[in-house]
Amino acid sequence: MTMTQTTKPRARALGLPFTGRTGPLNAITDVDGLAVGFRTIQEETPRPGRKLPVRTGVTAILPHADSETPVPVYAGVHRFNGNGEMTGTHWIEDGGTFLGPVMITNTHGVGITHHTTTRWMLERYASTYEVGDFLWLMPVIAETYDGVLNDINGLPVTEADVRTALENLSRGPVSEGNCGGGTGMITYGFKGGTGTTSRVVSLGGKDYTIGTLVQANHGQRDWLTICGVPVGKHLQDNTPQSQLKERGSIIVVIATDLPMAPHQLKRLARRAAIGIGRNGTPGGNNSGDIFLAFSTANPQPMTHKAPAMLSLDIINDEHLDPVYLAAVESVEEAVVNAMLAAEDSGGTPHDRFRIDAIKHDQLMAVMQQYGRPL
Repeated sequence: MTMTQTTKPRARALGLPFTGRTGPLNAITDVDGLAVGFRTIQEETPRPGRKLPVRTGVTAILPHADSETPVPVYAGVHRFNGNGEMTGTHWIEDGGTFLGPVMITNTHGVGITHHTTTRWMLERYASTYEVGDFLWLMPVIAETYDGVLNDINGLPVTEADVRTALENLSRGPVSEGNCGGGTGMITYGFKGGTGTTSRVVSLGGKDYTIGTLVQANHGQRDWLTICGVPVGKHLQDNTPQSQLKERGSIIVVIATDLPMAPHQLKRLARRAAIGIGRNGTPGGNNSGDIFLAFSTANPQPMTHKAPAMLSLDIINDEHLDPVYLAAVESVEEAVVNAMLAAEDSGGTPHDRFRIDAIKHDQLMAVMQQYGRPL
């Protein structure tokens, strides 16, 4: 699936009073050199021998997308609530870097996505992984559960699906809502999915970008808060019984071109917890809230080809406050963008549930009761 802008208004177009200066696309692809690709599978009837339809997919995020060799990126991770998976995180914790794309899919699609991404990297970077170098690959694969709307136990994600996401990488506008790994996701009892935003901060006379992409599949209806307004307490109609208890997860990917060291990126990843908290979630027991932050600055050769001594630029910790604020704002808005872009899903004779998208007019009516937007 190629990248297209959603046809539904995003948060700022509706007039929701989110703060902070955005990049030109208000998307993670505002970070220079970063590309995103999707494979979206939406079917309304079950496949042969199955009882439920397939609604799922794969999202690919590739830093240094134009490089013909893999480029290590400095990174940090944070586990806010651990009922979920993100592969490669032990090495990120110890080594402070990862190589290749970040992939997001459904819970039961992690294995095939890991396998296919490894094969794709071996092919794309064949000259690097030639016989005799004794190199290994450890791509980052993350997941959230879409079994309410998707035949997850049918294991519908295939190698071809993963390749489609990787072969359709784009540096343009990013699709949101029911797309890629977010196709079958639910957020605060409304249809959720993929959302993205960006922020621009000025440090030392230079602009830097912080971009966020979320796969939002978390929260209970009565928790939902948007721009400080308790929206979920007002929009109780059609609250799905499957969502009366926290059963979902959220993956947050924060990318930046600001030069940051791994320990700083770990601290940046932590701020995603505040970002999702602004929308009301306390991080439910059954939720997998896992966050990755990485920087495309300080590109280095792979370690086996690098010199004994490396040098890099890093921001002074004393200047990180506006960066932290930008990340919090970006995550908060990305979750709302995911919900606003989403379309109703389910409700066919083959489904157990129907999950409606949040209705823009109903949302804005609640916002106006609280004097928003100002």
